[in-house]
Amino acid sequence: MEGLGISVPTLITQVVTFIILLVVLRFVAYKPIMRMLDERSRKVKESMEQADTLKAQSARGEEELKKQLEAASREGQDRIARAVKAGEEVKQKAQEDAKKEAENLITRARAEIQQERDDAITEVRREFADLTVLAAGKVIEKSLDKKDHRELIDKVLKESSTLHKE
Repeated sequence: MEGLGISVPTLITQVVTFIILLVVLRFVAYKPIMRMLDERSRKVKESMEQADTLKAQSARGEEELKKQLEAASREGQDRIARAVKAGEEVKQKAQEDAKKEAENLITRARAEIQQERDDAITEVRREFADLTVLAAGKVIEKSLDKKDHRELIDKVLKESSTLHKE
């Protein structure tokens, strides 16, 4: 090999040195680098798993939130419906109460009107009786001609008007 410009002892020395270098590098650099790369790979894998777990938890939380919102919406609608129903019931009761009150007022007003009418009739009868008695008394006092009769009527009307004023 000398013809090629290669010296065998130098070649053997270089090969042995290279092998020693490889062994030294394997223990000093390769194993720590591989450990570091394996550790990095493991951390990336764990991070990915954590991200997937967080994503799944987020999806579950979002679903649960949607369910809670739907339940709250349904509950709100139910409460609104109950409030509307209660309002209608209160309105209907108020209308019924107002109708009863109006009927009571009408009944009382009719009774009062009837009482006042009866009182007025009684009063008119009394006054008529008084006028009749007064007129009969005047007729008995004297027998009347037309002129006296007219004077008697005027006198009775004047006296009746003074009775009303008293």
